[in-house]
Amino acid sequence: MNRLARLFDVLQAAFDSPKHRRVLSWGLVSAFVGALGVIELARLGWLGERWSAALPRNHFHAIELAFYLLLAYEVTSLTFAIARSVSTAAGKQFEIFSLILLRRSFEAFAELDEPIRWPQAAEAVWHMVSDAVGGLLLFVGLGFYTALQRHRPLSDDANDRERFIAAKKVIALLLIGTLAVLAVRSGWGVVTQLHPTSFFEAFYTVLIFADVLVVLISIRYSTSYHAVFRNSGLAVATVLLRLALSSPPPWTSLLGVAGIVFAIGLTAAYERFLPVLVRAERREG
Repeated sequence: MNRLARLFDVLQAAFDSPKHRRVLSWGLVSAFVGALGVIELARLGWLGERWSAALPRNHFHAIELAFYLLLAYEVTSLTFAIARSVSTAAGKQFEIFSLILLRRSFEAFAELDEPIRWPQAAEAVWHMVSDAVGGLLLFVGLGFYTALQRHRPLSDDANDRERFIAAKKVIALLLIGTLAVLAVRSGWGVVTQLHPTSFFEAFYTVLIFADVLVVLISIRYSTSYHAVFRNSGLAVATVLLRLALSSPPPWTSLLGVAGIVFAIGLTAAYERFLPVLVRAERREG
């Protein structure tokens, strides 16, 4: 497990390097500009009958693609956050979901023909407002959630803490492998069907199992009721986000906001009553 943990450290150092961020930025810009060019060529009919008919004609699809790639990067960063702390990883999940809502705002307009006419755009505007407001509320909620964090160690034993972190790094490596498989499957769907598969829905489903696995492993190092309850509760928030991804507007935003409100309430209660619960456990022990 120590070897796998060291492999994780190497991958994280490469992922967080300034060079990697520069490559990411240029890659996103190139993908966005390239998509705009391809869509325009398809509109002009210069790509042949088959491709011109299959490719989208709305330039908003280029924005959707750029956000899709940006979200793929954020999902990758989430796998590295899992090794830091359970609360940090949960916050990262809400960050990604807020960006998903913004992407869906553009996605609603991408389904419209250009030039845009109001009777046709009315429903898309409603979906866009719903998703955008949901993303804003998640952003505000994340501010409260982050302010409440104290990042208390799971155990007072330094060796136990190191072993728990190493175990989470192994789980993160498994998630990175799963992410690669889902990315290849989604890419294959784009090539063969010109439409990506449900990448984020599948990944959030995997996250539920990963969160539960972290909860079960944490019991090896601490059986404290308050720690188990907090970690299990954050896994419930992941379930709400997964349900939100499969829901139509406005339920997507409502379930996402419900998830962050639950996480805020859980964290506030945990920090408020933790000293009381710790004293009670010490008396009983």
